[in-house]
Amino acid sequence: MAEQTRQHVRVAVIGSGFGGLGAAIRLRREGITDFVVLERAGSVGGTWRDNTYPGCACDVPSHLYSFSFAPNPAWPRSFSGQPHIRAYLEHVTDTFGLRPHLRLDSEVRHLRWDEERLHWEVGTASGDYTADVVVSAAGPLADPRIPQIPGLDSFPGKVFHSSRWDHDFELRGKRVAVIGTGASAIQIVPGIQPEAGRVTLFQRTPPWVLPRFDRPVSAAERWLHTRLPVTAALRRGVLWGIRELQVSNFTKHPERMRVVEKLALSHMRKAIADPALRARLTPDYRIGCKRILLSSDYYPALARPNVDLVASELAEVRGSTLVAADGTEAEADAIVFGTGFRVTDMPIAERVTGAGGVTLAEAWKGGMAALRGTSAAGFPNFLTVIGPNTALGNSSMILIIESQLNYLADFMRQLDTLGGRAALDARPSAVNAWNRHIQHRMERTVWSTGCQSWYLDANGRNTTVWPGTTAEFRKVTRHVNLSEYQVLRPPRTPRTAAPVAAGAAGTEAAR
Repeated sequence: MAEQTRQHVRVAVIGSGFGGLGAAIRLRREGITDFVVLERAGSVGGTWRDNTYPGCACDVPSHLYSFSFAPNPAWPRSFSGQPHIRAYLEHVTDTFGLRPHLRLDSEVRHLRWDEERLHWEVGTASGDYTADVVVSAAGPLADPRIPQIPGLDSFPGKVFHSSRWDHDFELRGKRVAVIGTGASAIQIVPGIQPEAGRVTLFQRTPPWVLPRFDRPVSAAERWLHTRLPVTAALRRGVLWGIRELQVSNFTKHPERMRVVEKLALSHMRKAIADPALRARLTPDYRIGCKRILLSSDYYPALARPNVDLVASELAEVRGSTLVAADGTEAEADAIVFGTGFRVTDMPIAERVTGAGGVTLAEAWKGGMAALRGTSAAGFPNFLTVIGPNTALGNSSMILIIESQLNYLADFMRQLDTLGGRAALDARPSAVNAWNRHIQHRMERTVWSTGCQSWYLDANGRNTTVWPGTTAEFRKVTRHVNLSEYQVLRPPRTPRTAAPVAAGAAGTEAAR
């Protein structure tokens, strides 16, 4: 598409989940209004728009799983369900006037860095842009991961991923196979068990499960939080503080987690009377190595007569017969994959081409790495929200997102201070030093005690989780350290170049 037909913006934000909407709000608060939010779907919400499976809910308390600058005193439950979280994001979009900036049905097809003009070329399904800065908030829980199962293509029934739930499929009386035992699967099984004829759960690895102390938030509590906002802030603060105190058990003293294991085993025994079933449900790794799951109805659902547990992964599909790795067979009318997402190989990385024509996927072939979880070397003026080593094992990702928004705000201020056309590119030495520091700290954590998890990449390195407190992350992302960046300026115009018309020069300078 010709250059003059592209709309130029100061900032292009990719995604409209918590990260993308948060970035848009922060830009407006910084006085930056020349930006667009590019969303591939037809509405905002990110993972809370995509995941609509039965029982979908958050495993972080509601008052901690919301923006600090946009508290919701009216959360109906202590752990909110998907409809309430999505409604909250729609409300935030309206409250902060983000609708004019939204470009829905605008999936980003490519991003290319222009080294001459120091801007990004952004190609989308609805049109092309150029942008001085790109903020990628596509999120790691956006693109489903479905394993390659021999014979799956010949399965005569329904097949779908938990994040692409087929609501037209009639569950009643059907034989449903659920593949996986992650955070989605343990909500799906009790969600569909009362209606389905039979549920067969294929379990590669049993998860550690603790009770989820969910309850309705009383009208009196909601009234108090509305009339006295300080009470809601106090509630949030207590929830945050408890989780901060738990971090050292994950990052420095994994042996202390044995106490938590006893609580999880007690939780299982209360619901599962069959010792053989308990044995198959008991993990053989340290609790916390994989994400700890919260549910008070998962074990009771597994004890129901119409639920079968296959303690082996799905290995093959033969018509409507599902065959596990241990040879167990089960008949099914539908297969639901609760097998997670492309976290360590996010598809957006394949579409981002930085300096020298290198894609982000190529740069991250040996493992994801970004300075302070935000800036990758060779990708100037490109910031990732929820980037490498920013995920949490026990607290709210909103806390990490808000810290990265602080970093974004200071990044924009630094560009303004530099003046003229400028770009900041993370120095490879700074990225490498940061990554070495992270990986060194990772050696002592519970996530490195020997289990297989979605935190690990193909090389076995944990490029996903932040090995510290959220307070520490906020501290290290408070300001941009210019010594960690190369300042790029447009190349000098060759003396032999033809003169540029004043109008054209003025147009380019305005960009």
